Amino acid sequence: MKKRETARRMAFVGVGAGFVLFALVGFLPGSLLGGVMGLNIAGGLFGFPVHSALLPRLIVGLSMLAGIFVSAAIFIAGSTSAGWLVGCAIDSLKMEPALEAEVQAIRHRK
Repeated sequence: MKKRETARRMAFVGVGAGFVLFALVGFLPGSLLGGVMGLNIAGGLFGFPVHSALLPRLIVGLSMLAGIFVSAAIFIAGSTSAGWLVGCAIDSLKMEPALEAEVQAIRHRK
């Protein structure tokens, strides 16, 4: 068995779980928070209340996309890291008996 094979597989499972969690929980809050940031930026540049001109709309739309991307990055990176750590723990538990057998084999050679 290759080293860290389970860790790699669990990282892929974490990526999938991160996508699902992002789709269920992170998409709408990411767009909402990004939109609020965009409204604050547009309001600071063009004055409150923000009118429906093209540039303020563009700023709000781009900031909504930025909020969605940041939310996706947080969910996916966090769940990938968690999956990788669980896989490393499983790999270390699997490698311990193999290491003990190697130590015993070396002791018997001497």
